[in-house]
Amino acid sequence: MTDDEERAAFVTAMGDTLTSWHLSRATGRVYGQLLLNADPASLDALGAALGLSKGAVSVAVRELVSWGLARTIPQPGSRRLLVEASGGFEQLLAASHERTRSFVRVLQDGSRHAGAERARTRLAEVAEFFQSYVEAGDEMLRRRRR
Repeated sequence: MTDDEERAAFVTAMGDTLTSWHLSRATGRVYGQLLLNADPASLDALGAALGLSKGAVSVAVRELVSWGLARTIPQPGSRRLLVEASGGFEQLLAASHERTRSFVRVLQDGSRHAGAERARTRLAEVAEFFQSYVEAGDEMLRRRRR
């Protein structure tokens, strides 16, 4: 496989992966391209590289910015923007942890309503597993921030 084919496969894989996060495939592909770029890129350049319309790229960039995965760089004297991938991983992990904490609360509430001890135990074990996941991730974030 050539380098160009490998890059295209990575961009496609990123598009497929981000769909599991309920983002569009185009958003994932734009993110993949931004990660591979050494320098910030214009919406036109991203569209040309990915075969996407400027509108599709614009929507994707807005999604990435809202998730903290990209940032836009205004160009003085122009409405044109450049885009680059940004860290964003801490914000993503923190958001994922908040969703998981909500899930844990629902599980814990469910255990109070379970009639049988076996069901209460199962709910408590699942809640404990996800709580451990969040705690491990929080510790990772604390170490990274030091």
